Amino acid sequence: MKALIVFGALLLSTPLYAAQLVLELGASTRTWQTEELLKHPDARTVQIAEDVSYKKPMSYRAVPLTSLLTGIQPDDHLQAVALDGFAAEMPAAPLLNKSGARAWLAIEDPTKPWPSLGEGKSSAGPFYLVWTDPQAGHISPEQWPYAVATIKRLSAVAERFPALLPAPNLAKDDPINKGFALFQKNCLACHRLNGAGDAQFGPDLNIPFNPTEYFSGDFLKRYIRDPQGMRHWPQGKMPGFSAAVLPDSELDLLVGYLKHMAGRKQPLAP
Repeated sequence: MKALIVFGALLLSTPLYAAQLVLELGASTRTWQTEELLKHPDARTVQIAEDVSYKKPMSYRAVPLTSLLTGIQPDDHLQAVALDGFAAEMPAAPLLNKSGARAWLAIEDPTKPWPSLGEGKSSAGPFYLVWTDPQAGHISPEQWPYAVATIKRLSAVAERFPALLPAPNLAKDDPINKGFALFQKNCLACHRLNGAGDAQFGPDLNIPFNPTEYFSGDFLKRYIRDPQGMRHWPQGKMPGFSAAVLPDSELDLLVGYLKHMAGRKQPLAP
């Protein structure tokens, strides 16, 4: 009995490092444990002046993402998948920056847990992709995935999900195609369209109805700017996209793509 008590006391006094991050970067898969990442030789404390999730300055122990993305090239495409089904689609180039807007993997130390994201919510841990100097790279809120479980190298969105593509006769620099690029950056992490996409989070944006079909006038743009100001509910998770993040010109392009896709509905697979 005494041995059991001593063993139990040791368990209680020993930090638990249960969280793990899986990197699927092509030919190899690497699983990192929390303890390993906290002890990574490139780990350092970073100060985030305007944290997207916490809405205040934050300090994290973090590893530059470049130190973890072994073998990744700037023209590769990555997807960060969170525990709740959020799936951020990200070109690799910004993640490999070593100056300007720089990506970091923040690691939650179980002995020093981060604060909750709100009443009844967990923290942004165990792993959170944060940015220093994000303004320099025009980084979107959707490029700050938290509760990250897996980072994968995948083929480009257009190759994986042809149901998202605008009409093929459009020029590469057509405003609709520019809107499609913005949709990938700002919307696809949470939403599917025509049933296409990996997100398990928000509603489909074309089936059965496209938001351009039921938001009249400028209400869709107002909703994108301030979701809670248009439809308030306690569990609402959609972030607002300010003009600093999504300028009016880009918002117009995004809505233009959605409107275009309302005429390109595809039946969902049974």
